[in-house]
Amino acid sequence: MAEPLKFCHLNGQLLPLDAARISPLDRSFLFGDGVYEVIPVYSGQLFRVADHLDRLARSAAALRLHDPHDRAQWRQLMEELVAANGGGDQYLYLQVSRGAEWGRNHTPLPQLAPTVFAFCSAWPQVRKAVFDEGLACITAADNRWGRCDIKSVALLGNVLLRQLAVDADAAETILLRDGQLTEGSSSTVHVVLDGVIVTPPNSPAILPGTSRRVIEELADQLGIARRDAPVTESQLRGAEEIWLSSATREVQPVTRLDGQPVGNGKPGPLWQRMHQAWQALKRQ
Repeated sequence: MAEPLKFCHLNGQLLPLDAARISPLDRSFLFGDGVYEVIPVYSGQLFRVADHLDRLARSAAALRLHDPHDRAQWRQLMEELVAANGGGDQYLYLQVSRGAEWGRNHTPLPQLAPTVFAFCSAWPQVRKAVFDEGLACITAADNRWGRCDIKSVALLGNVLLRQLAVDADAAETILLRDGQLTEGSSSTVHVVLDGVIVTPPNSPAILPGTSRRVIEELADQLGIARRDAPVTESQLRGAEEIWLSSATREVQPVTRLDGQPVGNGKPGPLWQRMHQAWQALKRQ
């Protein structure tokens, strides 16, 4: 886990993170009633911020949660926070909850002033072994709720599934539902089948990944075939390559799954091309 940086944003104020105070009656604390985004920052520049704000707006709309800022205001808020924390490479966590009311009220969707909170952390350092040797992952049944397309702060299901990986000394838990791949506990999963990148299609069971869109664009530029299609458990286990993508992972290779090698047990050639293209895009 990367260490958080000094300054945060809370409801219109820039202040030291250790001075931030949120009501214990905030509905994000009592009900998990809120949405969030994680946005990479490269050389002080927010990466794919429009895609992240689009997804934040979709998640908020799905919860009928008032979006308190327009795009220009969101950008200004985040750019000021990144600059206050020294620029460079970092990532920004942004959360909007429905807000706090006086009491614990199950009545659906009260009209409140949203709580807006954001903080930054240093960009996580990836061990060289990840690129040289790849990651070990495990599989588990996807037992989360039915609206995983909403980037909600209610992540207990994901947390418990990720803990399975930690217990197994693995990097991620790859999830299966009704015999088909969905995603990772905190990542999108891509497989290479017959030289084609295949990713399960977006649905209520899958978070629409912003990093997924980067991979799609880079694949088209590189001339690598890709498609959105269901991936069965047997296809997953027999894949030539498996990748994880997310805001802070970028794109990483999986070389062992449930103790068995993926492909030849080494990061594959298509992943190598995708990783290099992603690094070149960052430098732009």
